[in-house]
Amino acid sequence: MSLVTVPFYQKRHKHFDQSYRNVQTRYLLDEYAAKKRTSSRSSSQKSLSQKSSSQRASDRGSFAATTCSICAKRVSTAQEEEEEHEKKRRYQSLVASYGEAKRERFLRELAEMEENVHLARSQAQDKLDKYAIQEMVEDKLAGDRHSYLERMRRAPEILVRLRSHTVWERMSVKLCFTVQGFPTPVVQWYKDGSLICQAGEPGKYRIESKYGVHTLEINRANFDDTATYSAVATNGYGQVSTNAAVVVRRFHGDEEPLRSVGLPIGLPPSSVLPYMHFDVQFLEKFGVTFRREGETVTLKCTLLVTPELKRVQPRAEWYRDNVLVKESRWAKMFFGEGQASLSFSHLNKDDEGLYTLRIVSRGGVSEHSAFLFVRDADPLVTGAPGAPMDLQCHDANRDYVIVTWKPPNTTTESPVIGYFIDRCEVGTDNWVQCNDAPVKICKYPVTGLFEGRSYVFRVRAVNSAGISRPSRVSEAVAALDPVDLRRLQAVHLEGDKEIVIYQDDLEGDVQVPGPPTNVHVSEISRTYVVLSWDPPAPRGKEPLMYFIEKSVVGSGSWQRVNAQTAVRSPRYAVFDLTEGKPYVFRVLSANKHGLSEPSEITAPIQAQDTIAVPSAPGRVLASRNTRTSVVVQWDRPKHEEDLLGYYVDCCVAGSNAWEPCNHKPIGYNRFVVHGLTTGEQYVFRVKAVNAVGMSENSQESDVIKVQAALTVPSHPYGVTLLNCDGHSMTLGWKVPRYSGGAPILGYYLDRREAQHRNWHEVNSSPIKERIFTVEGLTEGSLYEFKIAAANLAGIGQPSDPSELFKCEAWTMPEPGPAYDLTFCEVRDSSLVVLWKAPVYSGSSPVSGYFVDYKEEDSGEWSTVNEAPTASRYLKVCDLHQGKTYVFRVRAVNASGVGRPSETSEPVLVEARPGTKEISAGVDEEGNIYLGFDCQEMTDASQFTWCRAYEELAEDDHKFRVETAGDHSKLYFKNPDKGDLGTYSVSVSDTDGVSSSFTLDEEELERLMALSNEIKNPTIPLKSELAYEIFDQGQVRFWLQAEHLSPDASYRFIINDREVSDSEKHKIKCDKATGVIEMVMDRFTIDNEGTYTVQIRDGKAKSQSSLVLIGDAFKAVLDEAELQRREFLRKQGPHFAEYLHWDVTDECEVRLLCKVANTKRETVFKWLKDDVLYEAEAPDLERAVCQLLIPKLSKKDLGEYKATLKDDRGQDVSVLEIAGKVYDDMVLAMSRVCGASASPLKVLCTEEGIRLQCFMKYFTEEMKVNWYHKDAKISSSDHMRIGGSEEMAWLQICEPTEKDKGKYTFEIYDGKDNHQRSLDLSGQAFDEAFAEFQQLKAAAFAEKNRGKVIGGLPDVVTIMEGKTLNLTCTVFGNPDPEVVWFKNDKDIELSDHFSVKVEQAKYVSMTIKGVSSEDSGKYSIHVKNKYGGEKIDVTVSVYKHGEKIPEVSPPQQAKPKLIPASASGP
Repeated sequence: MSLVTVPFYQKRHKHFDQSYRNVQTRYLLDEYAAKKRTSSRSSSQKSLSQKSSSQRASDRGSFAATTCSICAKRVSTAQEEEEEHEKKRRYQSLVASYGEAKRERFLRELAEMEENVHLARSQAQDKLDKYAIQEMVEDKLAGDRHSYLERMRRAPEILVRLRSHTVWERMSVKLCFTVQGFPTPVVQWYKDGSLICQAGEPGKYRIESKYGVHTLEINRANFDDTATYSAVATNGYGQVSTNAAVVVRRFHGDEEPLRSVGLPIGLPPSSVLPYMHFDVQFLEKFGVTFRREGETVTLKCTLLVTPELKRVQPRAEWYRDNVLVKESRWAKMFFGEGQASLSFSHLNKDDEGLYTLRIVSRGGVSEHSAFLFVRDADPLVTGAPGAPMDLQCHDANRDYVIVTWKPPNTTTESPVIGYFIDRCEVGTDNWVQCNDAPVKICKYPVTGLFEGRSYVFRVRAVNSAGISRPSRVSEAVAALDPVDLRRLQAVHLEGDKEIVIYQDDLEGDVQVPGPPTNVHVSEISRTYVVLSWDPPAPRGKEPLMYFIEKSVVGSGSWQRVNAQTAVRSPRYAVFDLTEGKPYVFRVLSANKHGLSEPSEITAPIQAQDTIAVPSAPGRVLASRNTRTSVVVQWDRPKHEEDLLGYYVDCCVAGSNAWEPCNHKPIGYNRFVVHGLTTGEQYVFRVKAVNAVGMSENSQESDVIKVQAALTVPSHPYGVTLLNCDGHSMTLGWKVPRYSGGAPILGYYLDRREAQHRNWHEVNSSPIKERIFTVEGLTEGSLYEFKIAAANLAGIGQPSDPSELFKCEAWTMPEPGPAYDLTFCEVRDSSLVVLWKAPVYSGSSPVSGYFVDYKEEDSGEWSTVNEAPTASRYLKVCDLHQGKTYVFRVRAVNASGVGRPSETSEPVLVEARPGTKEISAGVDEEGNIYLGFDCQEMTDASQFTWCRAYEELAEDDHKFRVETAGDHSKLYFKNPDKGDLGTYSVSVSDTDGVSSSFTLDEEELERLMALSNEIKNPTIPLKSELAYEIFDQGQVRFWLQAEHLSPDASYRFIINDREVSDSEKHKIKCDKATGVIEMVMDRFTIDNEGTYTVQIRDGKAKSQSSLVLIGDAFKAVLDEAELQRREFLRKQGPHFAEYLHWDVTDECEVRLLCKVANTKRETVFKWLKDDVLYEAEAPDLERAVCQLLIPKLSKKDLGEYKATLKDDRGQDVSVLEIAGKVYDDMVLAMSRVCGASASPLKVLCTEEGIRLQCFMKYFTEEMKVNWYHKDAKISSSDHMRIGGSEEMAWLQICEPTEKDKGKYTFEIYDGKDNHQRSLDLSGQAFDEAFAEFQQLKAAAFAEKNRGKVIGGLPDVVTIMEGKTLNLTCTVFGNPDPEVVWFKNDKDIELSDHFSVKVEQAKYVSMTIKGVSSEDSGKYSIHVKNKYGGEKIDVTVSVYKHGEKIPEVSPPQQAKPKLIPASASGP
């Protein structure tokens, strides 16, 4: 018998050698030999019963001998049988005891369940009885309830407040508090200020209210639940709150705070799973996912599993296209800790499909599905196809395997022309290409494998652009013959033992094998034929080989196909068959003993494709699904045999750019295409795929717009009481948030009286408006209402019951509430609130409205407008982005402020992504419009245009609305200033899409100007009519149009007279560039007037004029004459550049000019004030002439001329240095001097301290300033400002401590200030001041010392006998002492020598009767305590009659200083 039903090589792929088939046989034989030896040693000690047992064993051995000689040798002992029986009895006893315990537990649980059911029934009956009694009593007291309620009304009051809790993680915590009040307060729970929503986290929170006790239960708290929890109780008479802290502590490790009790028996969790009931809720789900090959992705769902047991969990299963996914090297799964995930480390297109997560438990199956799209990776070669996919291996044998795959989608690439198959032996990285030429079908028999080795395969697609990336590697497959397992037999021995042997062992001594049987063709294609056969019987024990022979039908000759290589598998692919010829085949088997006879000949076979390309799919239908997806369905092709699936392509309508929707063939004729653009229009097509290739594309589907499918509308909300007269109530409500994709046809109202259970229909036919008066009510009764909306899809869910409205007449003088608060133009910091006027206006008309707002969680209302607004809309600004606000409106009349409206729904102040605004423009016909686009429209969406937020009437004679698809335009029929204002648009059945536009006067003028240009077309001009004066004095009039056609015409008109092309007026037009010009060779005084050019090109016209009258004409005429004169001037020597100037780096002014058209005879001269200026003659060949003026000053002012002259004419250039020119030169010199100025230096004098700044040149005309401590210094007696050619200085006379500080010298060059600074303080000031004191004392001494002011010559010549009188004036303070010396000796006074001093000022010495002895050097010493000086006078005496000696003319005698301490000569 066969041991296995599934070949083991399909379960595990390992590398086997040729001895693998003997393993089990050797094991059983070894065990048999060991037991035989034990039996032989104990055989002599056996009893008679043992002999009889041995005899029975011998009988069985004899019987077995007829089957096998090995089995006859096996003997079993009685002791071994008894031991075996004892073990079996012990095992059966354990099983029986376990079964009894299990049965008793089941009966006990069943009895408990019956008791619980009986108890539940009795409790339910008691509750029903109580409820019936309660209902009877309430109906009896209904009439007195209202007055009782009035007496009971009071604000909420908390009796028992919340208490803080500290719990362990994964434990539940319950918060409780008690509140009383009437009407019953509404309680809301908050976590850290955020409202707790049970629907947001299903199963996490449970909120209950019973008899004034309100509880919040947090199920299985985690660390994130640590927070402050608040409860707010509110009714119409007040609001109270209480709060408490919850702290969740976390355990270390994975142990739970309360260990679960272990199972009674040690069974694995999976065996307990079917008996457990789990409640599974999906909290977070994976959605439709788009990825690319080679990327990673994780599909994850967050779950809430109740109860949560650590050792027992439900089973999580993942499916792809309803096929169970197993873990592999590509896919990893995780389930636990509240989540289930499937991760892909390297995506391939094989992974694309619909993924389903199923959570299986006794409670049923919870599942979630979404599609994973995997696009092709970027090709290695541009234009190459995508990789093949879904590689499978079939019919593996010793040296042969069939590989199949699925073709890639080539919507955007050229078609696939074939495939290359590669193989790689497991454990190596050596890939070998299996086929030389590309295979055209998706199936290939791979031969040449080595027996016992395992292989993996991959496939690459080829098209005209190149080769694709390789497919995902296949699963490993072993080259083994599955028939080997079928040849194994099991033989029963004594007891429960078996032995496995090969069928070859029973065939006897067979040597040469028999011929193969059942030779047939298992697969036919155009390029190969696969032969299959059964091994011979008997086959012998030796390894078999096969040889295949083929023959063309009718030829009579046989050709061996595999003469070089023996085939070991009973299957072989025959290639190289001639197409169209029939063949027959036969097979021979062989072993080492010889070759068998040939097998029977097959039937004639012809190589041809048995599978054809499929026909195109039938009609394709596309239907709406969601805002980003479309459902595509199609009819299957007529010939759908062997289909691998379908590919779906999509294209934006009108673009013809097709894109693939799926990248792996799908096997069903319905597909949901995801990832589409909302509002865009698409068409779809489908093609079928099989192993041969792809069909033709199907017909394209109808164009479909991507929108959500039609559903019933959501429920209305905001039911408000607007008026009541005691017998009827007027109600208003808000439109449903979602219309279901179709216009709302109307509304249905139901009502019921308080304490009544049944609802009563108010209207049998739908109501169009959202305001309705309910008649026939009982005064004083309380009513509640609910409303449902209807569209084409049906009637939607009704709204929640309204609050109880009392039917009593309104008589208050104030107005009733405004209603229908809506919002539009919600932006990052503003929004517009709109509302409708109250139905009940009170005792006087409504005069205005107040708008209040507050943050959603805030308690105080703020008023937006200080004064009431008369409009029914208001733009609220200065809001905080990301905050949520609520609003209400209060109407005002003469009696006061009325009731506030119902509080609006919360509004998040934040601009929606992709927000669009209204645009203003002009169409092709010149009509002015306002346009708006909305990509989020549905079939039920409508554009509503408003002016000042009042809807425009359909028959408005001033406006026209045109809407096409998702674009709407508001046209102005006759725009004027009366149309100024604010225009708005809103789109219904969207998430508040709206916008506004303010049309002001400037914008209207721009639009009307643009409209006029379109309605009255003009030829646009690049340049208006202008003039240009040529070098010779010619005047050119020209203009340039944007574009001129060949049929364009034009006219030149001068002073209302058309001129034509002539010598006087040369007119031409270049229509390629649009330039029209007229050149006048001689422009004279007669040409004054208006010049006009008129152009016509089809319907378009244009005109441009130029007025040349008065000063404008004179300017043109003068310029033309000047150009003419310039032209004549340049015929002889002339100045190419007239005189101009610059300043050199040495601060010299340089006059420059350039000359042209000169020759050797040309004479150049410089003149100043018409006087020849002596300067070096310039080299005219260099064309540049210059004149340097060093150290410019006012003496250089004047008119400078440069003249050129030769026989051809002369030219003069004049530059006057005066006024601004001189000032600019000084500034330019200041720039050079300022840049070269030295740092400030200190010079001390007897007058004080002098600060000096040296520079290349300084003149008083330069703009300089001195600053002391940033304060400007004016020249004064204390601080004198001056300078010389080399420096500028500041003299501080008689400096004091106040003169310390920072001094700055500044020179301004017309643009920049050049500054030099010195800090004259501290040691610098002290040293300078000390030097000043010394110099001052020296100067004082110099001023007051004795000195000779004048009067004495240095040489005196006198004739003998005369009287010599030497007289001088002296000075000194105090009066000096005067002493005369002769030849450095004191003069003794006598009658001959006498000295006279008068008034201490005039000194004289008289020598009477001079003689030759009186000749010599006479000196006068004048001295006081400060010092003095000495003057020497040489006296020469000649005799009477002698020639007067020749001496140089007498000069003033030079004094010599006498120090104050000196004495004597």
